[in-house]
Formats: sequence, structure tokens, C-alpha cells
Amino acid sequence: MTEPSSGHVVAVSRDDAHRFSKPTRESITLIAGLGVEGDAHAGVTVQHLSRVRRDPTTPNLRQVHLIHAELFDDMAARGHVVTPGALGENITTTGVDLLGLSRGTRLHLGDEAVIEITGLRNPCAQINGISEGLMKELVYVDDAGDTVRLAGVMSVVLTGGTVRPGDGIRVTAPAGRHEPLQPV
Repeated sequence: MTEPSSGHVVAVSRDDAHRFSKPTRESITLIAGLGVEGDAHAGVTVQHLSRVRRDPTTPNLRQVHLIHAELFDDMAARGHVVTPGALGENITTTGVDLLGLSRGTRLHLGDEAVIEITGLRNPCAQINGISEGLMKELVYVDDAGDTVRLAGVMSVVLTGGTVRPGDGIRVTAPAGRHEPLQPV
């Protein structure tokens, strides 16, 4: 079921090199089955360097990284200044509970692009290079003993298209039971 526009794109980012942060852009182009055109993480198989070393034939479930801008406000209240692209995301959103989505949820971005959520980002300690102590704010164990990951979600591109700041986001939940996101 597709819901009406429930959020919008705040910023888009891409980088052709394997740097942690990505510069913001006026637009990015998503390519079905590959990811963000011109981004170092685009590809059919995994492109994250640590994962390539483990098994370069693994399917790339991390083609497009999304983070909700509301996280930046929460981190600012804890003394960490985080801006769009700083955590390596390709798309910064607002108005969509990214972390609460089910695996397989589709996001319609603007007029053309469609991505499918594959799971949670499992961040690394490089995050502390943005702000000392930020990693423990973005990944921690809660009172129930569960690991909480706040550093965004990963997705694959189903339908390509151009994505710009201000574009609407429509959410289509998958059929069946809600499947909580797991790290990918």
C-alpha cells in the first residue's frame, strides 16, 4: 500500500572516492541495480572496502545510504554537530521514520526513483572522526540488552531517476508481516 507523501529529501550527497563524508550536491542520479551514479559505493556487488576484502562477490545491499535529519537535531542536543553528508549518507530525509520501516519497504523519491530498504547501517569507528564520542551515541546497548543502531538505513535501487533536495518521499510497505531491520 502506497501512502501519500510522508516526507521529503533534505539533501543529497555523493563522492567518487572512498572517503567517509560525502559532499552535498544539487542532485544525484540513481541507477537501477547499481546505486548512485558516480559514487564510490555504486555497484552490483559490495563496494565498501572492508566488505570487499571479506568477499568481493557479495551482492551490494548498500547501494544507497539514507539518514533522517531529525537525528542531527538529537545529536546537536548531545553536543555533536552533524550536517548532511557528514556520516556518508547519500540521501538525508525528514518526515519518514526510516529506522522503523520494515525490510522490503519501498521509498518513491521525487517523480521517478524507487529504492527498497534492505537493512540498517552498521557503522564503524570512523564516525568518531566527525565528533569524538559520536559512535557511542549512534550505536549502543539499551536497557533490554538490545543493540540500537541509529546511523541510517541501506537500500538498493529498483527504478532509477534524479533525486533533489525538496523532492517528496512516498512510502510503500511490503505485503505481509513487518520485518524489523537488521544490519546489512
